[in-house]
Amino acid sequence: MSWRSLGPVVLSVLGVTPLLARAAAAQAPAGKHVAVPTIPPRPADVASVDGIIRAFYEVISGPAGQPRQWARDRSLYIPGVKFVATGVGKRGPYAAIMDHQTFVDDADSGMVHEGFFEREVHRVTHTYGSVVHAFSTYEERRVAHGPVVGRGINSIELFWDGTRWWIASAVWFDEDAQHPIPTEYLP
Repeated sequence: MSWRSLGPVVLSVLGVTPLLARAAAAQAPAGKHVAVPTIPPRPADVASVDGIIRAFYEVISGPAGQPRQWARDRSLYIPGVKFVATGVGKRGPYAAIMDHQTFVDDADSGMVHEGFFEREVHRVTHTYGSVVHAFSTYEERRVAHGPVVGRGINSIELFWDGTRWWIASAVWFDEDAQHPIPTEYLP
């Protein structure tokens, strides 16, 4: 990705100087704006990798019909975050790419309506500089203490800006009979 494709808000989040941000904004496509979190994040949510991943799971979990914590959720992500649901369908592998609002809309019409509890059961992380990649294995249920109805792995990219953690992207794959979770990603 080139710096020109990043908006000035993203550049300031990344610590780029205002002069460079203005130069990049001048080269960005007209009308392209990046939303910023509408509420400040909870300090415990963004102070550590553990905290932000815990919040990542907490905000989407809840009983059927209970509104999710979308404002809190939004505060976890770098502006322009992408979510990618992957899998293998009848026509082969797919990747459904969503921005945050599309993810929220899909979640509200599906998992919020049905009830959805997702929790991390194992994590493998790799760190370099200010970047962390986490393979976070999850289990999902329809009720908090009900039977496990699915498992998979969230591939989460995180960024430390010097004051807090941000989630830059989340890509996931739900386990199926042809793709069991490898033992190195299980507890």
